Amino acid sequence: MNRSMANRFTPYMFMAPAAVIMAIALLYPLGYMVWGSFRDWNPSQTIGEAEFVGLKNYITLWNDPNFRESLGVTLRFAFFVVTFEMIIGVGLALLLDREIRGMSVLRTMFILPMMIAPVVVGLMWRYMYHPTVGTFNRFLDSWGLPKVDWLGQYALGSVIIADIWQWTPFIFILSLAALQSLPRSALEAARIDGATGWQQIIHIKLPLMMPVLIVTGLLRLIDAFKVLEVILVMTEGGPGLSTEILALRISRTATEFRELGVAAAMSNYLLMLLLLLTVAMFAFTRWQESRAARIRAAVEEDA
Repeated sequence: MNRSMANRFTPYMFMAPAAVIMAIALLYPLGYMVWGSFRDWNPSQTIGEAEFVGLKNYITLWNDPNFRESLGVTLRFAFFVVTFEMIIGVGLALLLDREIRGMSVLRTMFILPMMIAPVVVGLMWRYMYHPTVGTFNRFLDSWGLPKVDWLGQYALGSVIIADIWQWTPFIFILSLAALQSLPRSALEAARIDGATGWQQIIHIKLPLMMPVLIVTGLLRLIDAFKVLEVILVMTEGGPGLSTEILALRISRTATEFRELGVAAAMSNYLLMLLLLLTVAMFAFTRWQESRAARIRAAVEEDA
């Protein structure tokens, strides 16, 4: 092997151990789950002892109204939390993108909810929503207003509020970082051309931030589909199936109903849904990146 060929393959040789470890750690559990989804598998059996049933688990789930209800709850939950977190987080970043005394203290306060364990967040909000001694109902009672069954009639909305409280700071921090990394020349050129603050946000800041915002929204979307601890502690999926998202149903199917094959099939449905969303978001990201590049080029030409 000559020197040029050795230099070409050297980086791949250094990457090979890490690539092998990642492939084993990623592909083996994934393949195990896919293989288990084609079997009538329960915890008393090894996967080899379970009967092969083909697509039966997938067909059973597709025709199961409870599974479709959990899927609908998951989609509604993910849509509302990501939408409101993006609006509030980006709005706060745009509002605080300026020289403010004590900004470091404000940032620390904003990220505190992210640092709290999900179980603690669930317990905290569960007690705040308590029908008799909870903070919200005591406030309503002090004003002579009727008490609200937060974790009954409005259970899904109450869970959504708790998630927004915990994860909006994540959107805020990344949005603020994206804002502060924007080229100053683009903003200066917009000011010189007489653009108002609102016009700068709509036509300069948001388009240039969009690649970062899309990736941030995608990360939150993926995480919203996997929320488990907060909902489990707050409502346990109730009342009925009103807050039972797919992650919670998968856990129950595997542990309470002892149907590992069905749980694996359900996990694969969730994985396919997330893959479709990821591919769509990345395609949109590529389009937004090309648009942002055109805006930068136009601004540089004007400057």
